[in-house]
Amino acid sequence: MNVTNGNKTTSCQDETVCTLQIYRRLSVKPGQSCILRVPKEATAATVIKTALATLGLDTSKTYVLVEVQEYGGEEWVLQASDQPVQRVLLWPRKAQDKHPQSDGYFFALQEGSYDGSIQYDVMTSVRQEKVAQGLANRGFVTQQPQEYDDLCNLPELTEESILGTLRHRFHKQKIYTFASNILIAVNPFKFLPIYNPRYVKMYENHTLGKLEPHVFAIADAAFHTMLNKRVNQCIVISGESGSGKTQSTNFLIHCLTALSQKGYTSGVERTILGAGPVLEAFGNAKTAHNNNSSRFGKFIQVNYLESGVVRGAVVEKYLLEKCRLVSRGKTERNYHVFYYLLIGASEEEKDEFKLLHPEQYHYLKEEIPIVEDQAEMKHEFRRLHQAMEMVGFLPSTKKQIFSVLSAILYLGNVTYQPKDVGEGLKVGPDRVLYAISDLLKVKVELLVEALTTRKAMTANDTLILPYSLDEAITARDSMAKSLYSALFDWIVLRINHALLNKRDLEESVPCLSIGVLDIFGFEDFKTNSFEQFCINYANEQLQYYCNQRIFTLEQEEYRAEGITWHNIDYPDNIGCISLFSKKPTGLFYLLDEESNFPRATDSTLLEKFKQQHQDNPFFVQTPVREPAFVIQHFAGKVKYQIKDFREKNTDHMRPDIVALLRSSECSYLRQLIGANPVAVFRWGILRATIRTLAVFNEAGRSWAEKYPDQVRRYSRRSLGEMRRPSTVVERLKSQGSLIDFSFDRSEEGPLEILLNVIVLFSVQNLIDSHSLKFIMDLTQHNRATRSLLHLHTKKKPPSISAQFQASLSKLLETLRKAEPFFVRCIRSNGDKREMHFDDALVLQQLRYTGMLQTVRIRRSGYGAKFTFKEFTDQFRVLLPKEISTPQQDITNLLTKMGLPRSSFQIGRTKVFLKESERQILQEALHKEVMRRIIILQRWFRACLMRKQYLREREGIITIQRSWRYLRETYRCRAAIVIQTAWRSSKERAEYLKQREKLKKNAFSRPVVSKCFSCNDLPLLLSFTSLFGPKASGSHSNFPRVKSSATFPGPRRNPTIKISRATRVQEKWNASLDREITDSNELRHLDEFLGNQMNDLSTRTKELSETEKIFFLATTQFRDTIKSMYSISNPNIGYTTLMSGYQTRVSSLAGLKKASEVPLVVNLFQSVLDGFIRGELKRLEVEPCKPDSPLGHLFSTYQVTIMQSCDQCSSFIWGMEKAFMCSSCKMVCHKKCLSKITVNCTGHCDRKKDGEQTLHFGVPVCALVRTADSVPFVMEKMLVHVEMNGLYTEGIYRKSGSVCRAKELHHLLEKSPQAVSFDNYPIHTITGLVKQWLRELPDPLMTYSLYNDFLYAADLPEESERLRALYRKLDELPPPNFSTLERLIFHLVKVAKEEAHNRMSVNALAIVFAPCILRCPDSSDPLLSMKDINKTTLCVEILINEQTRRYNQKMEEIQQLENAEAMAVKQLKLRRQNTVRKIFERPKLGSDISVDGANLEIEKNLLERIKSIKKEKNDLAFRLPEFDQDSSDAENMDSESLVSSDSLLEDHCVSLDSEGQHTSQVHLPQTRMDIS
Repeated sequence: MNVTNGNKTTSCQDETVCTLQIYRRLSVKPGQSCILRVPKEATAATVIKTALATLGLDTSKTYVLVEVQEYGGEEWVLQASDQPVQRVLLWPRKAQDKHPQSDGYFFALQEGSYDGSIQYDVMTSVRQEKVAQGLANRGFVTQQPQEYDDLCNLPELTEESILGTLRHRFHKQKIYTFASNILIAVNPFKFLPIYNPRYVKMYENHTLGKLEPHVFAIADAAFHTMLNKRVNQCIVISGESGSGKTQSTNFLIHCLTALSQKGYTSGVERTILGAGPVLEAFGNAKTAHNNNSSRFGKFIQVNYLESGVVRGAVVEKYLLEKCRLVSRGKTERNYHVFYYLLIGASEEEKDEFKLLHPEQYHYLKEEIPIVEDQAEMKHEFRRLHQAMEMVGFLPSTKKQIFSVLSAILYLGNVTYQPKDVGEGLKVGPDRVLYAISDLLKVKVELLVEALTTRKAMTANDTLILPYSLDEAITARDSMAKSLYSALFDWIVLRINHALLNKRDLEESVPCLSIGVLDIFGFEDFKTNSFEQFCINYANEQLQYYCNQRIFTLEQEEYRAEGITWHNIDYPDNIGCISLFSKKPTGLFYLLDEESNFPRATDSTLLEKFKQQHQDNPFFVQTPVREPAFVIQHFAGKVKYQIKDFREKNTDHMRPDIVALLRSSECSYLRQLIGANPVAVFRWGILRATIRTLAVFNEAGRSWAEKYPDQVRRYSRRSLGEMRRPSTVVERLKSQGSLIDFSFDRSEEGPLEILLNVIVLFSVQNLIDSHSLKFIMDLTQHNRATRSLLHLHTKKKPPSISAQFQASLSKLLETLRKAEPFFVRCIRSNGDKREMHFDDALVLQQLRYTGMLQTVRIRRSGYGAKFTFKEFTDQFRVLLPKEISTPQQDITNLLTKMGLPRSSFQIGRTKVFLKESERQILQEALHKEVMRRIIILQRWFRACLMRKQYLREREGIITIQRSWRYLRETYRCRAAIVIQTAWRSSKERAEYLKQREKLKKNAFSRPVVSKCFSCNDLPLLLSFTSLFGPKASGSHSNFPRVKSSATFPGPRRNPTIKISRATRVQEKWNASLDREITDSNELRHLDEFLGNQMNDLSTRTKELSETEKIFFLATTQFRDTIKSMYSISNPNIGYTTLMSGYQTRVSSLAGLKKASEVPLVVNLFQSVLDGFIRGELKRLEVEPCKPDSPLGHLFSTYQVTIMQSCDQCSSFIWGMEKAFMCSSCKMVCHKKCLSKITVNCTGHCDRKKDGEQTLHFGVPVCALVRTADSVPFVMEKMLVHVEMNGLYTEGIYRKSGSVCRAKELHHLLEKSPQAVSFDNYPIHTITGLVKQWLRELPDPLMTYSLYNDFLYAADLPEESERLRALYRKLDELPPPNFSTLERLIFHLVKVAKEEAHNRMSVNALAIVFAPCILRCPDSSDPLLSMKDINKTTLCVEILINEQTRRYNQKMEEIQQLENAEAMAVKQLKLRRQNTVRKIFERPKLGSDISVDGANLEIEKNLLERIKSIKKEKNDLAFRLPEFDQDSSDAENMDSESLVSSDSLLEDHCVSLDSEGQHTSQVHLPQTRMDIS
């Protein structure tokens, strides 16, 4: 608080006037305050009143003054009579002098209630943080650590600091943290709204670490690293069960597909997104640690073209946990799909699949009730339906899958009882058996036999042995597990078949890939069995791979390069891996040995384990009688129960079960148990073909018996001869038999043709067998578990553990060939509680994953590595021109840039840099390149200006020389004239003197005096022309001479003839001063000219040369008018139309017929005058379309992962339909569309009415009134060019005068409506068109879609390329879309006149691509140079496609006009005949009427004319549109193509009606007037 008194500033204790600083706590802006000068005795009420007036607040509300001390320590509400200055005196001295808010002592003005209470809920988040900081400083709460989003930036690197940082970020709902390029994700067990599409867009093409850590940042980094380095990438997601690996995988796949679409969502992306929910439903389950635990491992490899477009994908699965199907822990559940089916199925589906309640199934009995999850499960079942459709499952296939699932559940309800008599078991209940029989389409007897007996092979016989009770239950469960495993394998196979790009079978295209590994996490349950044994071994291998990539290989490279490095120790688990897989004493090999011994048991297996590894530190001994063993894993000790190890290791499909399922009548079930999918597919085709032939033969035989007289016999032919005809028509002509099977040849010819088509279709479908074989080779689809198809099979299939090791080895081999990104998932707590952070559990995970060592090596290591060649190639601009010693030159460069010596090292062959220093180097490279580009531009401009200067100087010198010569010539001529006049006057004076003497001396008749002789007149005229009219006017005594007089001499004036064309041009400024402001007027003018052309074309007399040129020029001119239909608010003068018409006529007439141009222009002027007089009587105005609300561009959006509505913040579940704005990526429900109040952030805000705006360098949306309009200046320039410049050579290639361009630019900025382009050269205007486009802050094809357009233009197939480009065009903001549409249409019209202006489509694309599709300024200029070909190709494709569509529409319009002319002629003739008939029958008087049939025909003609006119106008209005369809002809109504007569009427009504109030100009009369 300061006190001011004169020029001195002292304490308020000595003065009477004090200064108070009052903060407004209600303000959204923190720190908003006012400074008041008040006396010491001022009360709080006075201070409040003064503060309200100063801040401009509403005085009708109640306010209180609050004294705040130390942020939440104390807050006092001052009464009205309290004195604030006295309160200040109690503050610390520092706060008394100046009391800013940061010191903790201040006054706050706050709104209060009428009862005197205060609303404390208006504190901002900034203030809350300061309060917390103040309390921490005073010791009331613990000090919060400073927030770091990268653990490598921690000032002190310890376990406590890492844990504290993760905890601090977790409580702020920031679950992601970086450790250099490794992402740490802490599972919050809660959905956070940070995965909407706008976050995908936010992280797109950003350097890792620039934005807040996010899983989308890893996906984007992997994607762009793959494209830039042309190296395969993989994302390894690790963590224990319940850490969120599956959800992270879904987010990554969602982001990768969103990044790769670039124009449209193809079938591959849809299949990838749909495969996730399907695999989750069939392969995930609820466990004690996780509600959505993956009970299998999967590796999704997404293949891309080098342009970044998805080519295909492959899904590999590992070790499905089959035992979960029949037994689980008490707190766990079976696979999700069973609950989805039982709870979500409709009543019809429940009856069809014989479904019961979940608690009625033995396989689903559990202690956890599922009542609370029923609503969610119903939704998940609908989501599963949609996902299966996205993958490509037909409704019939889904029914078959659900039937198998129901049968599996019923198998669990099969019970056994000993038979009353004899050995064996009695199976039941009967309803369960019949239900299974009906669902699997097998016989009940065979089902009972398979469930109760087994077959044993001997040397001479086959024995049938009954099961014991335990064996029968095991056989039943084995059948259920085998059936479910086969079903899961088949689903994976079908998904891979759907993900396969069929072109991969025909051509070899270089592809890149990104693999996402989501494998089961480390597990340690109360009861761990064979599944956990394999799962934890896979995690050991994965941990070893991570250690190798992060520690071993990194440090080995440092040592090999000879740089200074201190080794970092890390936990190595190679000993534990050797315990599992080392030959011959590894646990897996010992397990396989014991599994092959007939009399071995689980106990003997355990004894062998203990005997072989009793001295191994990773194998921990257990008490002798306990059937378990303990292994020391990297994550801790895990106890495994030895029970069922051997059985699960050899859990193959039993031969009896295979035989039972093969006897099923359901072909789908036979596919499931087939050992080779290709063979099963081929046999299915052959079986269907033979059955079809049999059916047709039987039908033919029956028909032959019924009609024996009509049967025609055919000779038998071989199959080879039958296949020779290549087409159906040829086969129809051949009339030969079809297939030489042993069927009766009594079919008729057409029946044979149908059979041949069916056989041909079946054979063609066998091509898919190649795709199946291709998938089998890719995925190593191992169906060895079902290889026991026959009882005679002696070779045993590989064990489960052997298969698992083989598939895991292949996976690790794939990972080693790719560059990895790591995502470490951390489980926040063990109770699945939302947003609860368990320090002990998280610390345990950080320890066993070696996070401290990982951060330490990432912190001290070098993230960027370059070979000398790579460094010199990338940073050559920064290096000297001649590089003799790369090491020394690179060192000098890095030192010169001021980089710390510890941040880089130079090895023997590589350069090692920290990531931050690499970014500094990259920025320096960017600045240097930009500097050199600017220098080049400056020199290029200097050269241009120098060239222009020399040209102008030469012109000036020429003008000066000519002027000097002319001036000397004129001076000489003037001197001669003066001398002549002087001599003449002297001689005249002498003559007069002599004549006076003669008068005096002699008497003679008088002589008439003349001033000048006729010979002197030419000289005087020359003198007059030299000195101007004023000089000539001063000589009043000069005689007047008629213009027809001729004078001798060289200065003779030619005779000027004034034609009618000259008179017409003189009248343009008067009669054609009117402007067209309505597109309907253009349409009426086109119709009017069409009528005149129809009349002229129907004349029987041959047209003259003038009329021929007039007809051709007017026909082409009508095409120009049609192209202007789409202009919503045109501003075209008739003078401009006349100028354009004259230019077109001059081009058509050429030099030989140049004399006809004035006559043709005169003729067109007379026609145009007649139209204008008629059009003035009827003007129609169409209302403008309303502007799009708030600028959003919403379209339907298929949600694949759970997201949140940006409007109501509620969840949007997977597979739901939502709406997404293509510009700002806002996502909301359909019901929330009408509630949106937020403007689209992707568009600029509309400027307020009356606000002064410029026209160059302003966003497009600020220049238009409606979203679908074109900026006025742009439209005006394009129209002028189309009217006057289409025939100018090099219209967009040549540049205009810079001075004239600057002048016109200034006028357009000031008042574009008043500018007349007629005074400027056409190249000046075309240069301003390009300048207007270049100066846009955001180009027409916006920065945000730049990469998308490039990817779309780089697609291999033309159809895909076009579809992708046009879909990306739909995502442009409406003003940009409309302007680009108009510009491309303009370029189409320019390209159509290529013969005159020499501007091809490619030339136009080269000129305009940098104007409308340019890269962001922040992009690397070296990389953007490589994109020039793509941007040019993109614009060229648009121009070519729009040209094709323009020609197609013009052809359709011409057909409609011809049809209209014929209909008009038909209607005229009919009306003339009707009038003639009336006059031929005068006796009937007024009672004579036209026949009713004729009236009906005329009515039909009028209706058809009207419909054709409407269709023609629609086509004309749609000429510039970016149509989505590949061809307009494909979308035309089929009824309009039935006959030409239905299209031939569209104009006669307007002819007769308009002829009554328009002055029709008949061309024959006009021709007579001209002649």
